[in-house]
Amino acid sequence: MPTITVSSFKGGTAKTSTSLNLGAALAKFHQQKVLLIDFDAQANLTTGLGYDPDAHDSLASVFQGKKKIGEVILPTSHPRLSLIPADTWLERVEVTEALAADRYSHERLRELLKPLIKNYDTILIDTPPSLCWLTESALIASEYALVAATPEFYSVKGLQRLSQFMDSISERHALTVLGVILSFWNPRGKSNTAFLNVIEETFPGKILKCKVRRDISVSEASIFGKPIFDTAPASRAAEDYTSLAKEFLKRLRTKGTKACRK
Repeated sequence: MPTITVSSFKGGTAKTSTSLNLGAALAKFHQQKVLLIDFDAQANLTTGLGYDPDAHDSLASVFQGKKKIGEVILPTSHPRLSLIPADTWLERVEVTEALAADRYSHERLRELLKPLIKNYDTILIDTPPSLCWLTESALIASEYALVAATPEFYSVKGLQRLSQFMDSISERHALTVLGVILSFWNPRGKSNTAFLNVIEETFPGKILKCKVRRDISVSEASIFGKPIFDTAPASRAAEDYTSLAKEFLKRLRTKGTKACRK
């Protein structure tokens, strides 16, 4: 059961849409039992799956000892896809009494997820677009990381900081960057080659061949609180996420992936 963190160092990289629709594709087309964890206080993944963040307990309640982790798992529109929602309490959970005195608090998520290992084929963790306690905790709880990016200057520039952050974590925790996923892709973009070259320098050999093209259907799906396969199955984004899931699984199965650290 792999645990994968989806990360970026900038908002607007389709990180949440990637988490949601990649997880849905694994459940729908590959019969995997998937757990999505919304570990971002903005709770966009939670709302993107039709839930009100203020109406449900998040991992903040689990960290504080008020709930067991199994009590905060919610069903979604797909029977093999489940969600642990987020709420605003996550933003400052590390300074609450239960965690503030724990010098190893960033390892607590890894311990919380251990009982779930046997229950799911894949766990995907959606993180904030920053290098904070939540992101560090998610990466330490994961064997793999996926990096979300867009072909524009600030997104690509942020990858360098994210790479350094992941390097520091990999020095004390086994972490493999599985791939860099590009969204809002325009195949005819004039600066595509320049952006791809910078990404290749930062994460050598990690750019996934499948790129998710810009498609209004993705944002429309979030309004309905469902994966894009439920709302616009014939859209080009649905096609791209389907291909992305296949490439993701192929890369995950590739021998030697774990030896290629970043």
